[in-house]
Amino acid sequence: MRSCINLWIVVALVVPVLLSLRRPRGETKTQTASSSFSVKLANSLHFNKRIRDGSNLEYDFYRNTCPQAEGIVRSALTRIYFDHRDVAPALLRLFFHDCFIQGCDASLLLDENDGNNNRSVEKQAVPNQTLRGFDKIDLIKEEVEQACPGVVSCADIVSLAARDSVLLAGGPFYPVLTGRRDNHQSFFKEATDQIPRPDDNVTRTLHLFNLRGFNARETVSLLGGHNIGKIGCDFIQQRLYNFHNTRQPDPTIPLDFLRQMRLNCPNNSNTNIDEFVTSKPTSSDVHSKPGMSYMQALSSSVSSGSTFDTHYFQSLLRGRGLLFADQQLMAEDRTAKLVSAYASDDGSTFRMDFARVMLKMSNLDVLTGPQGQVRLNCSKPVTS
Repeated sequence: MRSCINLWIVVALVVPVLLSLRRPRGETKTQTASSSFSVKLANSLHFNKRIRDGSNLEYDFYRNTCPQAEGIVRSALTRIYFDHRDVAPALLRLFFHDCFIQGCDASLLLDENDGNNNRSVEKQAVPNQTLRGFDKIDLIKEEVEQACPGVVSCADIVSLAARDSVLLAGGPFYPVLTGRRDNHQSFFKEATDQIPRPDDNVTRTLHLFNLRGFNARETVSLLGGHNIGKIGCDFIQQRLYNFHNTRQPDPTIPLDFLRQMRLNCPNNSNTNIDEFVTSKPTSSDVHSKPGMSYMQALSSSVSSGSTFDTHYFQSLLRGRGLLFADQQLMAEDRTAKLVSAYASDDGSTFRMDFARVMLKMSNLDVLTGPQGQVRLNCSKPVTS
């Protein structure tokens, strides 16, 4: 029985790597070579001098110290999901914003920076002020702590919860290695400057992902995660009413789609793209907050299956991207070809690629072994 489990683990981890070596749909030889160069560039510009590439992570890391850990995360999240379906996109976004800044180290969850309440934390950075799900991670952490005090890191809980959220939302399963440690400090400035913005052009989007070792295909695949959940009106208001400070809408939006978007997001002249939100949303306004989903973005004449399918990419092909940064994927030939490739089948290509790149993202720049700590409370570092 043990050998069968080990064989499954090997297959689950090796197959995505083998698949990534083939030339994928929508890419040319030149683009593949360019991607290789981009990875080398990313390595040379890496943000951390320490080796934090996930190579020290293990499958079922807590098998001896807390064998029920992953089961607790899964069952707790499942209970939460059936009461709050919007928790899936919230935790996926939380995971992305944490991993994108200095790696998957739960630094985003801190309420104080290295034990100092007077230093700004990532939560306070403008791109993170609309994040939700912190309370859900705390609930899961409490259950894990009751079973195994001081053993399972918040960083591992965030990565596992994101994977299980994707699965609950109809997305693909992918293996998550564990053994991450939590950071004792938070990175406010980096979060402010380096989180991709909804008004970014395709060049800046690709550049930011490139610096972290993601090529164009992986970037387009990750952005496909926008196909679940709702894009808040705060993120598209400028595009609808004051694009580039012209007091006019983005001229590239089809007129029928512009009318649809404006019906969902009426004009709010006080909205500024640099000030998406001035206060953290409460649990009572999560469901009432206006916005649109990519299911709504598709015209009624276009069929769409489950929520985690190709409708995001189909929307971009029809010029119906909700975020300017999303629609910008059609502005460059190499990304436009990838969008077309993902939209052209039943979703299996996208799901396979998304699973592979989420595994890669979850291993990004992690702390392991003697690095970092295991927090007892995800919002507070452990102090000596």
